[in-house]
Amino acid sequence: MLIHRSFADELAHELLNIHAVVLRPNEPFVWSSGWNSPIYCDNRLTMLYPALRGRIADHVASHIRSTYPDVDVVTGTATAGIPHAAWVAERLNLPMAYVRSKAKSYGLGNQIEGGVRKGQKTVVIEDLVSTGGSSQSVIEALQFVGADVLGCVSLFTYQFDVAHMAFDRMRIRFDWLTDYTTLIDVALREGHIRSDDLDLLNRWRQEPSTWPR
Repeated sequence: MLIHRSFADELAHELLNIHAVVLRPNEPFVWSSGWNSPIYCDNRLTMLYPALRGRIADHVASHIRSTYPDVDVVTGTATAGIPHAAWVAERLNLPMAYVRSKAKSYGLGNQIEGGVRKGQKTVVIEDLVSTGGSSQSVIEALQFVGADVLGCVSLFTYQFDVAHMAFDRMRIRFDWLTDYTTLIDVALREGHIRSDDLDLLNRWRQEPSTWPR
């Protein structure tokens, strides 16, 4: 669920302002999956802005403090979730770990760095969620070593149904700071898109794998 309504608008504005999100409904991007997309999101750019990344960390930390008071470890997803997890863990005075997309092929072969012990409670920090596949892999890796995954918090979500169904199947709570609906509302209000772009943008979120056909 959306964590904080007013901050969702503020964050959407900031992401558009620093070009962490670019909207091109009539000149689509191509994702690595092969999907055509009217939007490109690179939340790594938030690292360049101390005040913004601080507000993000404050909101995530406050949410975790009130929703998961018994959390033991904050876990980031590699790579873009790592810095945000570190800033949140610092505010909560908690240990921090991160999970690679796959185990290393050298050294100790770790997939989880920093360490989450069996029985420890953790919250996963993502920079963005699209289909939910990468989040599922991280959660399964943590559960494999016996960690108790309490929930997942993301800076941004595209709100794809497939992602929400994935979290439902895993019985993992999913919360986020801002989302596609909020972003489009703010983008329209601030002149980043036109009202006649809305149909294309809405159809993409409903059928992203076949859009724009």
